[in-house]
Amino acid sequence: MIALGLLSACGSSTYVQQGPSDTLRSYARALQEGRVDEAYRLLSDEARRSMSLEAFKRAVRENPEDVHEIARAIARPSADPVVTATVTVPNGEELELIFEGGKWRLDAAAVDLYGQSTPRQALLGFLRAFERKRYDVILRYIPDAEKEGLGGLGGGAWGEGAVREGGVPEAPPGRSEGELTAEKIKDSWEGPQKEHINRNVQAIKAALPTATIEETGDSASMAYGAGGTVAFLREHGAWKIREF
Repeated sequence: MIALGLLSACGSSTYVQQGPSDTLRSYARALQEGRVDEAYRLLSDEARRSMSLEAFKRAVRENPEDVHEIARAIARPSADPVVTATVTVPNGEELELIFEGGKWRLDAAAVDLYGQSTPRQALLGFLRAFERKRYDVILRYIPDAEKEGLGGLGGGAWGEGAVREGGVPEAPPGRSEGELTAEKIKDSWEGPQKEHINRNVQAIKAALPTATIEETGDSASMAYGAGGTVAFLREHGAWKIREF
C-alpha cells in the first residue's frame, strides 16, 4: 500500500513543478526520519482517499523493515521518472502526453494512425482503416492463422462471402485457396457481408468511448452492443483482432 501510494504521488500534478525525483527524495526522507504525517501529505488525492492517515500510520508502524527498504530504494533514483497523462477524446481514443522540459508534449502515438501497441489503439486503427476502405491495412490487424485460413474464426468475419459454389474461398492464380487477401476482404465486406459488418462496426464505435478492454496476458476482449465481443490477440508484439 505504501509503495502504491508513492507511485500515485509521483504522478500528482501538485508536485510536478518541483520535479519527480525531488518528491521521491522528500518522501523517502520523511519515512526514514519518522515524519509520517509529512510523508502522507506527499500522496496524491486518490491515494489518500483509498488510505486514511490512520491506516497509513498503522502500515508504517507494523512494517518498519519494509518501509525503510522502500525509503532506501527510492532515496536516490537513477533518473527522473517519466511523468505522463492520458486523455480520452470523444471517439474513445486515448492520447498520452509526456511532461518534459517543463511542458506537456504529445507522445508519438498521437501520429500513429494505425498503431498496434495496445488493444484500444489496434481497434481504433482498424476502425480508421475500415472507414477509409484500406483493406491492405486491415490485413495488419488479422492474426497469422486467420490470414492463412487456419484459424477457423468464429462468425466468418474475415473474408466470408468471397466464396465460390461449395463454400471454398476463391483464390487468385498462384495463391492457396485458404489465403486471405485484401481483395477477398473487400469482396466480402462490400458484398454479402456488407450489412452485417457495418452493423457490427457501428455498434463497436458507439461502445468504444466508455468500453472497458480486459487484458489477460496476450489476449484481450471488449464487450459491445447486445452480446457482441471484440477478441484481441497479441502476436509478434502487436495487438490484432481475432474476432468481432
